[in-house]
Amino acid sequence: MNASLLEAKPSPAVGLRTRAHKFGGSSLADATRIRHVAGLLMAADEPGQVAVVSAMQGVTDALIALSEAAAGGRDWRPDWQVLQQRHEDTARALLGEQAADTLAWLRGQFEGLAGLLQAVSVLGSPGRPAFERIQGLGEVFSSRLLWAHLAARGATHALLDAREVLVVRHEELGVAVDWPRSRANLARWRDAHPQARVVATGFIASSEDGLSTVLGRNGSDYSGAIFAALFEAEELHIWTDVDGVLSADPRLVPEAVALPALSYREACELAYFGAKVIHPQTLTPAIARNLPVLIRNTFRPEHPGTRITADGGPGGPVKGLTLSPGLALVSLEGAGLIGVPGTAERVFAALHAARISVVMISQGSSEHSICCVVREGEAAAAAAALSRAFEREQAAGQVQGVQRIGGISVLAVVGDGMAGTPGVAARLFGALARARVNVRAIAQGASERNISVAVAAEDATRALRAAHAAFWLSAQTVALAVIGPGKVGGALLDQLDAAMPRLRRDAGLDLRLRVLADSRRAWLGEHGAAGDWRMHLAAAPAGDLDALAPHLLGAHLPHAVIVDCSASDTVAERYAGWLAAGIHVITPNKHAVAGPWPRRQAIEAACLAGGARLRYEATVGAGLPVIQTLRDLLDTGDQLVAVEGILSGTLAWLFNRYDGALPFSALVREAHALGYTEPDPREDLSGMDVARKLVILAREAGLALSLDQVQVESLVPEAMRGGPREQFMATWNNWTRHCTNA
Repeated sequence: MNASLLEAKPSPAVGLRTRAHKFGGSSLADATRIRHVAGLLMAADEPGQVAVVSAMQGVTDALIALSEAAAGGRDWRPDWQVLQQRHEDTARALLGEQAADTLAWLRGQFEGLAGLLQAVSVLGSPGRPAFERIQGLGEVFSSRLLWAHLAARGATHALLDAREVLVVRHEELGVAVDWPRSRANLARWRDAHPQARVVATGFIASSEDGLSTVLGRNGSDYSGAIFAALFEAEELHIWTDVDGVLSADPRLVPEAVALPALSYREACELAYFGAKVIHPQTLTPAIARNLPVLIRNTFRPEHPGTRITADGGPGGPVKGLTLSPGLALVSLEGAGLIGVPGTAERVFAALHAARISVVMISQGSSEHSICCVVREGEAAAAAAALSRAFEREQAAGQVQGVQRIGGISVLAVVGDGMAGTPGVAARLFGALARARVNVRAIAQGASERNISVAVAAEDATRALRAAHAAFWLSAQTVALAVIGPGKVGGALLDQLDAAMPRLRRDAGLDLRLRVLADSRRAWLGEHGAAGDWRMHLAAAPAGDLDALAPHLLGAHLPHAVIVDCSASDTVAERYAGWLAAGIHVITPNKHAVAGPWPRRQAIEAACLAGGARLRYEATVGAGLPVIQTLRDLLDTGDQLVAVEGILSGTLAWLFNRYDGALPFSALVREAHALGYTEPDPREDLSGMDVARKLVILAREAGLALSLDQVQVESLVPEAMRGGPREQFMATWNNWTRHCTNA
């Protein structure tokens, strides 16, 4: 096919500097968009021009629905009238007083469509020729509207119905172009239409026997590349509604970026694995002629878009990622498969006979099992086909059976720079592990240009975002919850608000505040600014800690972190569950790590099982690296002899200040107002804060010490150790005043 394309004689337009354009349905959605497209074409500095157009947005689906309604015996006329009215309204909006000829032409076309639909309703089945003729009418309508509008604005364009030129045949691997016949047809057409600029229908063509046919869904892009080749264009510009090929699906990864350049090979990999911007077949004629393809945004024509050439230009090892949903794993296992020639051939032959396409295949070097990824809707048929093919081996016990696992998505990581670059797979799998994504199957081609992994559908979005960030295509995104936005938590949130631009710019860290909770309220949001935390909390309803983890994890962000700035034992009880769910916890709350020994063991077990981290350096030493220093000393062979120091900054401050000039209660109130004390000052005055720090340090040293084993002499009278904090503060003031007077 490529040889015929390259060796064929050039068309008469080859002497001109020709550029091909392809406009999708969203670019031609209504009169306003068609008018905009006409302006782009007229403003382009290109003597030779061919514009290939899709149907107006939604029209192809409407035509298919009409044919299905007619075949099913349903009344198709109301929808037919709506579709006709839409095109006539567009013609009037575009052409005004000059619309009469186009309106008459449209009415004739729709009368012909009505005749086809009536025949289908009588026959009860459209048959492939009739169905494809109906399906392809949208491009005929839209090309006529654009051509008529250009003519009304004084532009001179020829109107090309692709069925007059393009000849194709449907083969097992897709649509194949008859290049010699198509070139000969174009040469004859050009003799009758010498205009330098042409508007052509996309998507449709003629079969070898002269019947109307189509190139398949998304075939308009393919026809754009075909006409670019036939007209010997210098470039093909595919106009769509995004800024080019993006590094990932922006609906799943809002941080996805437009890629300035791709190689043909990279674009093919991305297209085959689900990138919607470009159809895989589109690049075939472009590769044959080394034709640059540009993906551009109709709505932002000033954006350069993505340029696809033989050499994709500089960039990191990974250019883009795609996610293919709606898949299933079908695997065949058995000791009898080991070393047996032809097993893979039998697997693929069985699937081929069942007309099932394999998305991905994986087989270990032991040959004990072979698994295929197929469309979920075809998984049952695939499993049945393999069971039939290996029925004898299953009966003999050589094959243990065929397994089917639904709810699978395939994540594909693509880039020419991956070839020969060590550590790419390690970075990918490390990112997936940190995001708690289990990989079901792996495949990598010998070209090293693509690594594909099968993951559970519920983990797919999180996997995509984690991998996207791991290759520096976006910032590391973290779902953040802050519990206890009091003095400490509030100061933290204010610091984050000031630091976020720098963290995103310099550290590639994107913190998304999704939860704020105190003892009474909980705000569950999508992405709150840290600077707005007071407003969020003021408007928050009564809270429930049970809703916190599902909301954090429900965002499918690769990482989730809870910062607990409370001093609550109730919150500390939740740590093990959060850590087991894969949520990291950062805290100055001593209750978790100094609480009951079984709780501490459960927390450590959750960290090991779930892979999440608990960071509690702030529980001892006011944030100085006391705990990490102690660990480093012990890890390098030092022995802990004693721990000395001022373990309560609060008590040190109080006793350094107390000289009798002020009541002790006044100093306590001052320390509390300055944020020096725990939220409840009794934690400091009772000595329990010091005791918890000692327990934490003892446990870091390897001692299974519990809080009840520490002797503490409290400064708080027995009668004041219970009750609410506010009641204690008032009673304490009276008591210390009485003691001072006495």
